[in-house]
Amino acid sequence: MLRSISLAVFLAVIPATAFANSCPTIMAKIDAALPTATIAEADKTKVKELRAQGEKLHAAGDHAGSEAALNQAESILGI
Repeated sequence: MLRSISLAVFLAVIPATAFANSCPTIMAKIDAALPTATIAEADKTKVKELRAQGEKLHAAGDHAGSEAALNQAESILGI
């Protein structure tokens, strides 16, 4: 019985920690792609704004909002 409860708790915690770490991973991908991106300057500016917004939302604990902004930046970059 205790083993089943422990397994259930473990399986509930692992996905939550995996999703909590996706914002920094997306930010790193954007940071790596931005210097060599062949997009218009206006698009680079927009990507930088979305990247900053995503970081701010992540720091505030709004991971869904952060991922939305960061995913939009990735879309503009084509990554």
